[in-house]
Amino acid sequence: MSANLTNHTLDNGLRIVVETMPDVSSAAVGFLVDTGARDETPEQAGVSHFLEHMMFKGTPRRDWSQITIDFDRMGSTYNAYTSIDRTVYYGWVRKNDIGRQVELLADMLESTIPQEEFDKEKQVVLEEIAMAKDSLDHVAFDFLQEKVFEGHPLAWPILGYDKTVGDLQRDTMYAYFKRRYVPRNMIMVATGAVEPNEVIDLATKHCASWADSTDSHERSRPEMHSGKHTLQLERFNQQLVALSFPAVGAADPLAETAGAAATILGGDNSRFYWNIVQEGIAPRAGAFHFDFSDCGLMLLYGSTQPENTERLLDALRHEADVMCREPVNAGELERVKNKRRTGLALEGEAPYQRLTQIMDDMQYRGTPRSVDQMLADVEAVTIETVSEYWNRYPINIEGHLTSAGPRNWPENN
Repeated sequence: MSANLTNHTLDNGLRIVVETMPDVSSAAVGFLVDTGARDETPEQAGVSHFLEHMMFKGTPRRDWSQITIDFDRMGSTYNAYTSIDRTVYYGWVRKNDIGRQVELLADMLESTIPQEEFDKEKQVVLEEIAMAKDSLDHVAFDFLQEKVFEGHPLAWPILGYDKTVGDLQRDTMYAYFKRRYVPRNMIMVATGAVEPNEVIDLATKHCASWADSTDSHERSRPEMHSGKHTLQLERFNQQLVALSFPAVGAADPLAETAGAAATILGGDNSRFYWNIVQEGIAPRAGAFHFDFSDCGLMLLYGSTQPENTERLLDALRHEADVMCREPVNAGELERVKNKRRTGLALEGEAPYQRLTQIMDDMQYRGTPRSVDQMLADVEAVTIETVSEYWNRYPINIEGHLTSAGPRNWPENN
């Protein structure tokens, strides 16, 4: 671990990670709650995301307006987000305001979930769900998850459904909140112009009184399904085609290689770009590696005019087959690695982006890496590790085919 990184755990189980960045004058602090869509029951799909909204709506010491005012008084760049497996709250401020920022975030995490605000915010979340239905990408990928992970919590969308959110009661959310938002299920990270002892003292002052819990919730590893599924949506003009395959999880030694391999195949200046987009087969095509703590998914996708779907699918499968059978070119691998190196270096110079890197490591690896350690992992990606990855997780197999758009294709699903 880097000399600039400090780990500490409070008696109630709250883990704290601090990274001092000597050459910056700002500081970021955030709380990661190890809970998300995959921790919900089918009847409560969307509760994690809705709960994220409610953390801004009132505490024993502040109402919703005071929370907003206090963020703005600091000039904080702040936000929150919910994903499949985490919920994050953060603020990025001048170094002298780190104490005020910690206090405000800690206060928010003791939300009272006021009934009146709950009723109002439910309409906001339902509007978000409605807006998402206007995006072919959003609808298609929610459908893909539903089919690929059928029977597992990864199957439902982060936003939830009209019915599950509409039926959700305040007391049900509050019970979920008290069960999941406990110190042993949370990580506090501070980066930038911070002193470790100061941050630990702030955490002790504002968080040590949080009650511990023996919640023994464990996540189950999903089974990925193959097959073909079609979602006919006549309101759209394009057809989205996607192929999904099992992939490594975030903690796997080949995770960095998986990301590089996906970028070679379907990132910027990639094989998909030159051999599919530039050939006029489809205006858009890409590949992406989604990684979770215990599994991953390799996604190949493209969108085109409905009558062109067969040609697009053939092109995706052809490039996937070539990728698995032939070693990657040294030049294309180096281009991808250079872009990754630049991205990591830039993120490592900004407290908020560095905070996110550390949160990833803490959740998926259990310990933070320095930027130099992350760059060393990029350096370890080689032609041989890419070949090893495709041998372990080939994409020239059936996989799962998802089609969404105005055409009922393929019809046998």
